Amino acid sequence: MILNTARRSIDDRETAKGGILMNMHDGALPSDGFDPFDLNKPHALWKEFREEQPIFFHEPSGYWVVSRYDDVKAIFDDWKTFSSENAQKPMRPMSEEGKRILKEGGFTAYSGLTARVPPDHTRIRKIAQGAFGPRRFKSIEPQIEVIVKEHLDLLDEAGKGGAVVNFWEIVAFPVPAHVLFTLMGIPDADVPKIKQYGASRGKMTWSDLSDEEMIPVAHDMVAYWKYIHDLLDMRRENPGDDFPSDMLAAQAEGAEIDNEEIAGLLYSTLFAGHETTSTFMGNYVLTMMDNRDAWEAIKADQSLIPNAVEEMLRYMPSVVGWRRKAREAKVIGGVELPAGAEILMITGAANRDEAQFPAGEELNIMRSNARTHLSFGYGIHYCLGFQLAKMEAAILLRQLSERFPDMRLAPGFEAEYHRNITFRVPTSVMVTLGK
Repeated sequence: MILNTARRSIDDRETAKGGILMNMHDGALPSDGFDPFDLNKPHALWKEFREEQPIFFHEPSGYWVVSRYDDVKAIFDDWKTFSSENAQKPMRPMSEEGKRILKEGGFTAYSGLTARVPPDHTRIRKIAQGAFGPRRFKSIEPQIEVIVKEHLDLLDEAGKGGAVVNFWEIVAFPVPAHVLFTLMGIPDADVPKIKQYGASRGKMTWSDLSDEEMIPVAHDMVAYWKYIHDLLDMRRENPGDDFPSDMLAAQAEGAEIDNEEIAGLLYSTLFAGHETTSTFMGNYVLTMMDNRDAWEAIKADQSLIPNAVEEMLRYMPSVVGWRRKAREAKVIGGVELPAGAEILMITGAANRDEAQFPAGEELNIMRSNARTHLSFGYGIHYCLGFQLAKMEAAILLRQLSERFPDMRLAPGFEAEYHRNITFRVPTSVMVTLGK
């Protein structure tokens, strides 16, 4: 074991945490050896959790940590017991100054879908699916091709003469935003500030900011919420062929959705619809460059790309953890999770569980069950935009392999990741483009 551990018996040991008695079961009780925000090199530790302590209570964070595939899937599936109400709960409460800024700025945002539960979740999702689905995604596929090409042109120019270039900054970071904002009817000039708002949203909810660091984040959230309401006001006056206009039209035609719920959908979609795909693009380039056999295979046969995308979603996803709250006591994987338990499901660990994915620590783009990964969630909260994310990833991978077949990671480069409990976001992806 690489962690400090304590052995407990489920029969005779209990501990109190926040007034709730928590049963401790046989196995390791990781404490200061596990930092859930540190996503730099987590996979060896996650493997250890799966093998030695698949469910444990992590006292510093107050969360029960779950790492095996079957257990995570069971929690996702049982939405009545395991509520998503804490999915958007900040990991660290907003500072008093931050709360003042949010309150005075009129920030009242709530989750679009991920933190909602039926019947509200069912009602809102059904309406949203009509405006954010395969038909609309397919209609902008030619535009996605152009957006990717234009950003690869910029990458090509920056990398001339063998220069080291930041793939993250030039391609992965902006491309999904331009794609999503095409769907949303947002002008390209607004992309930088929406990306900034998205980054602040991720920090506010899933990182461990200091009180001082929360202040600019709070200002960004006020500006973000105002931008969303201004956008909706503009679409009421001048409807377009975009998601906000479609939602407002559905409302006008009698759909049961109010103004704050539409704003909440935009609040979530304008973040999740590009930040997660940006991160995945960065991560899969890192993965491909470290697995040259897979890179060579897709260059030789582009029909392998769809399954390669699924396998990279399994192996190196952007989302590696989701949270749930137990509404009542329930046994999962032989462990009783008490009523009121806050749960962190490490989907990044579950995706490498060898009980579901043989040789799960290895990338295998021919893997037959790759698409059973949990990177888009499972059950009623399955990602609304999963088809768009996979379409973008496949287009970029094809164009990359055609234009830069000799691309490699820059000599000596090793990726580092932002501190976060859910999104595994690289700070940079430095590459050389080759010939």
